[in-house]
Amino acid sequence: MPTRPLLELARLVEGRIVSGEPGDIHDANSLTNAGPGEITYAVDEKNLRRVKDSRAGACLIQEKFATHAELQDVTPVLVAVADPLDAFLKILAQYRPQPSRPELGISPAAHVDPTARVGKQTNIHPGAVLSAGVVVGDRCEIHPGVVLGAGARVGNDCVLHPHVVLYAGVEIQDRVIIHAGAVLGADGFGYRFRGGRFEKIPQLGTVLVDSDVEIGANTTIDRGAIGPTRVGAGTKLDNQVMIGHNCQLGRHNVFASQVGLAGSVTTGDYVRLAGQVGVADHIEIGQGATVGAKAGVLRNIPAGETQVGIPARPEKEEFRIVMATSRTPEMRQTLRAVEERLQRVEQQLASPPGAGS
Repeated sequence: MPTRPLLELARLVEGRIVSGEPGDIHDANSLTNAGPGEITYAVDEKNLRRVKDSRAGACLIQEKFATHAELQDVTPVLVAVADPLDAFLKILAQYRPQPSRPELGISPAAHVDPTARVGKQTNIHPGAVLSAGVVVGDRCEIHPGVVLGAGARVGNDCVLHPHVVLYAGVEIQDRVIIHAGAVLGADGFGYRFRGGRFEKIPQLGTVLVDSDVEIGANTTIDRGAIGPTRVGAGTKLDNQVMIGHNCQLGRHNVFASQVGLAGSVTTGDYVRLAGQVGVADHIEIGQGATVGAKAGVLRNIPAGETQVGIPARPEKEEFRIVMATSRTPEMRQTLRAVEERLQRVEQQLASPPGAGS
């Protein structure tokens, strides 16, 4: 890796040296793992306490912490910047250069239907399948094993990693990233029980993904039964997320791994669901709401509220229940002692006068 003077890196991120003698930096690393000759960062006051134990050669900090007491006599050279994380990522790119985008065009080993349309500077990698009527925009990367069903549409500057599947009619807009193995547009889980058997309800809708969405590996988004299942602009879905049919996700939602939404769930903008949250069908989650890990959402959640637990409840209410539950063994012992005392009192009251003390 290239070695760069710390002064040069500081100029790159518009930072200033506030302590120590700047030397050369050969790599960037996390606060925990950084060693001599490496640069790291501390984003907040909590992490400042860890800087004194760091062996890093330099550390990026917020300008407002330049004279903080926790940073007196620390080993790393301190560099004050407006935003340590932004500055660190800019420096990290100097040590982790990404390969330039290939100019592959349409590989002869890909199957592209004659009726499919492919935009300018788009790469169709070997083994990709573009079915009849597919439209792919400009500057896209369609990796090996991707299957685009009939009439699927992909906007500009999209990346579809290996083995992504878009069923027929699925549409994604611009700057969408879909990671390996994700499936968009499979039939929704819709059946009715009649005559002693389950009959499939035709799933004749589609999936619409707005711009700037990122979808994690092996995530699945089912098509709507009548209209579209929709993912709002800027939303980020982690790996192994399940979005049921007819769901309508707002803008800039963030769902962690293994979140599962049953059919017809609606979320507002800026909703956050932690790992393994399960949401029942036809639930509405309001704008800016947050749901804690493994919660089971069985009722609508108002805008801005944080809920946790199974079933999900407002955070403070659930914590009171958890604290009370944790005291159950102690409460049982207390109740047993009270019962024994009450039994002795009843025996004394039932005894004839003078029968004993």
